[in-house]
Amino acid sequence: MEIKQSKIMLTGATGGIGHSIAQQLANEGAQLILVGRSQAKLRSLLATLANPEQHQIVVADITTVQGLRQINHFAMQSPRINALINNAGCNQFKLLSQKTDAELEQEIQVNLLAPIQLCQSALSWLTQPGVMLNIGSTFGSIGYPGYSVYCAAKAGLHRFSEALDRELEGSGLRVLYLAPRATDTELNNAAVKQMNQQLGNKIDTPDVVANHVVAMLKQETSAKWIGWPEKLFARINQILPSVVASAIHKQQATLQHFLHPSVKPSVQPSVQPLSQPIDHK
Repeated sequence: MEIKQSKIMLTGATGGIGHSIAQQLANEGAQLILVGRSQAKLRSLLATLANPEQHQIVVADITTVQGLRQINHFAMQSPRINALINNAGCNQFKLLSQKTDAELEQEIQVNLLAPIQLCQSALSWLTQPGVMLNIGSTFGSIGYPGYSVYCAAKAGLHRFSEALDRELEGSGLRVLYLAPRATDTELNNAAVKQMNQQLGNKIDTPDVVANHVVAMLKQETSAKWIGWPEKLFARINQILPSVVASAIHKQQATLQHFLHPSVKPSVQPSVQPLSQPIDHK
């Protein structure tokens, strides 16, 4: 798609990755509809963008029926929208046994159900040709301890994107999927950052992800995984999952140390390089 002069809706706009995506798309000449829960943060972001007068904000919570209706109503009133980027995401590094019902529901709602619902509503207001880009995760291809629910949600988002893109063949609409690896955002708490450092994980800046978003929109690439060897392990896990399981097994001492911070480990945490980084938008 041609980004210049296109109108693009972006959810999770005020987060680390969202902020970088907004800046790069604005620099490319796009007109943005920025979606987030905080009006103050949205206005602050707006002030940093090129040609701020060309962009709009929508204050809405995508985890609520009211928020989704607000977004849909706004979109239906807009003369044209060329693309939707489902970027909003959340996760917590916790054992499944430690998660509350509310936390389970939030991770599924934000990472899977809301993007599906927004894509469904976009079918009625996206121009043709048009693009829907769903931001997933490397963990959508690899089950990782401490992120079981997040892995499930992102795996679902990947298959949903793939299926809907095939379903819409010939309609003029595309559905794309981008899987970042570990990214340096404020959503990672100090413990996760420390663990990434001990495991030797490679961590991208939000600008790296935003660069890939811009390239994917221009080329309309169906699916893409960011980073090496992450993209390799994502493929290996589909064919030889035991190889990836073995690599993760070597890091169990480190993982358990951070999953149970109050329990002194019987062995020193391993510092084996991580084959799959801790991923958190």
